[in-house]
Amino acid sequence: MTLNKTRIALGVAAATVTMAGAMVSPQAAAHSKAERVADATAKKTDALEMQVKQMAAMMEAMQAELSRVKAASANAAASNTAKVQELDQWMASVKSAPVHVATKDHVFSVRGGWMHFNDNRGSTRTVANTGFGEDVLTSEADKDAFYYGGAIDFNMNNDLFGLMDDTSFGIELGLEYAEIAQRKQNGFETVASAATGLNLTGVQQSVTVNQLRISASPKIKFMHGSKFRPWLIPVGLDMNIISPPSDAVTVLNTGMQFGAGAEYEVFDGILIGADGRYHHTFDDVDGVDTDGFTLGGSIGFKF
Repeated sequence: MTLNKTRIALGVAAATVTMAGAMVSPQAAAHSKAERVADATAKKTDALEMQVKQMAAMMEAMQAELSRVKAASANAAASNTAKVQELDQWMASVKSAPVHVATKDHVFSVRGGWMHFNDNRGSTRTVANTGFGEDVLTSEADKDAFYYGGAIDFNMNNDLFGLMDDTSFGIELGLEYAEIAQRKQNGFETVASAATGLNLTGVQQSVTVNQLRISASPKIKFMHGSKFRPWLIPVGLDMNIISPPSDAVTVLNTGMQFGAGAEYEVFDGILIGADGRYHHTFDDVDGVDTDGFTLGGSIGFKF
């Protein structure tokens, strides 16, 4: 009996445990499933929060970039406005400023006057009045002549290289033609007449005695800005070409000139002037002396 009671008790206990387990297992399963759903939901929530945070960061970055672009555009617009205003002010100042006329300091002039030589050209004073041994190619011409020509004054500065205010320094390039005598007897006629004893006047062509002078000289003008301006040439270069040539058939020699004068601006850009110059050569042209002086006037035009 005792054994049966024991078996019955064990059976009841086993049934009780079985029923308890049956009752507990669905609850445990349900609880595990809920946890999994909660975990999945939490993960999704975390992912969504992360995405939201990333989107918020992107929005902040876009907002900052938009603000930067707006600020840059505003600065550029302000800068362009300032530039436009500056340009307008410059144009207004240019329009209101007086018209500036470039200073005309260079001068082209035509000139002419009287020339006097120290010695005669040609000779009939030697052997048989032929000029033989002195200047046989033409009969004697007097010492006076007329000349005409032109010159260009190139102005370089108006303060004499910083040494003197209102004093201009320039270079004068000049060209002068001088006619000493017309249709003088050719010296060969005189020589031939003396040699043959015959009058051969007119057999040979007569000759015009003349001279061409080319010069280049430094020129100092005083009183810059005044209508009246005196000037001087301390020393300049001369090149003299004579016709007819010397007995040695030489036509060219070089020398120097010294000069002084003045000019006056009678109208705007139009000048009148007067000058005197002395021309000197260290040697004659194989017997022909070209030394002498000139006195003359000029009309000049500024450019």
